[in-house]
Amino acid sequence: MTQLQICFLGIGGSWPCKERSVPAVAIKRGPEIILFDCGEGTQRQFQKSPLSYMDVDRIFISHFHGDHFLGLPGLIQTMSLNDRKKPLQIYGPEGMKKLLNQLLHLGYFTPTYEIVAHEISDGEFVDCGEYKIRAFAVKHCIPTLGYVLVENERPGRFNKKKALELGVPEGPMFGKLQAGQSVKLKDGKTIKPDDVLGKPREGRKIVYSGDTAPCPSLLEAARGCDVLIMDATAGDALKEKAAQYGHSTARQAAELAKEAKAKLLFLFHFSPRYEDASVLEIEAKEVFENSIVSTELCLYDVKMAD
Repeated sequence: MTQLQICFLGIGGSWPCKERSVPAVAIKRGPEIILFDCGEGTQRQFQKSPLSYMDVDRIFISHFHGDHFLGLPGLIQTMSLNDRKKPLQIYGPEGMKKLLNQLLHLGYFTPTYEIVAHEISDGEFVDCGEYKIRAFAVKHCIPTLGYVLVENERPGRFNKKKALELGVPEGPMFGKLQAGQSVKLKDGKTIKPDDVLGKPREGRKIVYSGDTAPCPSLLEAARGCDVLIMDATAGDALKEKAAQYGHSTARQAAELAKEAKAKLLFLFHFSPRYEDASVLEIEAKEVFENSIVSTELCLYDVKMAD
């Protein structure tokens, strides 16, 4: 089973403060690292974590407020100074190519590797082989994307008893059937994977909201997800102010997670006014018990469902 792990490099909003850094969430899947948003100082946060920024293959920017992208020039240059050679793919809303071009021309700097900008819009996806990342528009005060990482379906469970009854000998043929390949027995009979495998099982699903007020597109994206990482800028007392700036409260995030039947909610993007964000977790848990305040540099393993 391929390990799928989330590392919260930065969890605050607006500007870095002594309690927390600004948004950057790394997802490690096997040897790959996918980065969602890149606030100031992300490369230093990587150095404090067990992950390496040199393993980042793709970066997905949700929108162009500074706390979500101003870490790009520092991260890009740090990778270059460490002699990176493999290409880096950076995705974001319309304007990503222009923004990256501007960032790459700050000061005297020539990267040692290829950096490719991609503009992605609502409903488009990036096929990464064993998984896909789909963009969806959310409700913020400027154009903003959320992202869904979803693994491909897995084969159904192998029914060893049935395979033996059909005459399949233990050994390499078992492996081929589990990999989706038909096998031919000595008597000429062909056994297909469907003969010995159960129904296909869904892959794991992680949803990253970016900055957003509650909205139908996020609700649909989050349905049945293993993990929802959602904007929870403020407490319920500041509900109107949060809405004015296109953000969610912790309670609203919990309400959406509950309606979507998410398995777990990580509250994220806390206003600097909250030195201690535990009050937000308390509000969220009143609605959705599986709500957790994300903590900086914490690691979470997304387990495969049975």
